[in-house]
Amino acid sequence: MSQTSTIARLTTRDADFDTRLETLLAWEGVSDQQVVARVDEIIAAIRQRGDAALVEYTNRFDRLSADDVEALTLTAGRLQAAFDGLPQEQRVALEHAAQRIRAYHERQKPSSWQYEEADGTVLGQKVTPIERVGIYVPGGKAAYPSSVLMNAIPADVAGVREIIMVVPTPDGVVNELVLAAAHLSGVERVFTVGGAQAIAALAYGTGSVPRVDKIVGPGNIYVATAKRAVFGQVGIDMIAGPSEILVVSDGGTDPEWLAMDLFSQAEHDEDAQAILVTWDAEHLEAVAQAIERLLPSMEREAIIRESLSRRGALILCEGREQAVALVDRIAPEHLELSVEAPEEMAQAVRHAGAIFMGRYTAEVLGDYCAGPNHVLPTSGTARFSSPLGVYDFQKRSSLIQCSPEGADVLGRTAAVLARGESLTAHARSAENRLKR
Repeated sequence: MSQTSTIARLTTRDADFDTRLETLLAWEGVSDQQVVARVDEIIAAIRQRGDAALVEYTNRFDRLSADDVEALTLTAGRLQAAFDGLPQEQRVALEHAAQRIRAYHERQKPSSWQYEEADGTVLGQKVTPIERVGIYVPGGKAAYPSSVLMNAIPADVAGVREIIMVVPTPDGVVNELVLAAAHLSGVERVFTVGGAQAIAALAYGTGSVPRVDKIVGPGNIYVATAKRAVFGQVGIDMIAGPSEILVVSDGGTDPEWLAMDLFSQAEHDEDAQAILVTWDAEHLEAVAQAIERLLPSMEREAIIRESLSRRGALILCEGREQAVALVDRIAPEHLELSVEAPEEMAQAVRHAGAIFMGRYTAEVLGDYCAGPNHVLPTSGTARFSSPLGVYDFQKRSSLIQCSPEGADVLGRTAAVLARGESLTAHARSAENRLKR
């Protein structure tokens, strides 16, 4: 493996390629015992002392001086005011993104269904929205209105009765764009709390903060650890790892475009991962040079450089087929197919969170306004997980109604199987409804 000053280069012909790739992809987001212990302590305090503990932790960690949870509560009127007060350009952009995200997710809505068998037995499935959902939104320096739209709009489309949002406001700094996004997304109440204490409040309720049925949204290691700890008490979306992009290029895309696409993920944080795969050696070199040329002009140069040097790579493979095999092995969160005939290649891919097809489809469009959800499986979990969607805010109940004839037919089968399992009461329950 050779190395430019910024990003590693690998080739599939190297004897140690598999080992190098595995090392590059390795990510273990497990909290250390100190974090776990601290989170457990916070959760226990919230469960025992409710509002008082929530106010205490919020004042301490966010440097506030709230007297009660009411002082940390924002109503629908405040959210409306935030939206109305935005500069027109931001208001129009936010509305455009919200409209596209809503239109896409409306198409995801599943329907209840049932059918009747010849003997009158009815079978089916009832789809019901989750009743109350909590949305966690990062605050402080990391303010993401797009995260509000992507988490809350699918819940609203699903028919969730009440959407509660929590967002920390360190030093009392409130982000108006985040509140405006909440207004457009169906959020009814916002609590300006964060961290593990906010997750515990949503999971167990505090008196003022209502207990929810599911918690979604990104956060730091304390938030992720708390979500893991309360899972089972409530549902959660996922434990997300760092952001990732895998770009596959056939050599026909401007190298500077691709360098910037890699930067767009690397600038998230030092653990983010940006990888390019190509079978054109000259093109790979051109992208490497573009990276070096453009990097000094980036506002977050230090973060990008660290991310690319630690977890980035330019990989030379032997053709399209091997590129697809690498995609499935990596199972990336974001996949850009910057190639001719991207639809054909997309059909061959089995594992990817979101697939961006063609030279003009930058991944960043999916982050904000294309329509599909940007909450995606990371760290190889696209092998078995899907993007966040309307279906994550609904549950399904099975419907069974037997006619007398159906009860006789099914009862005989059930009784035989029940007695085979030595469950006599099961068998007799079925046999009570048999025709004599």
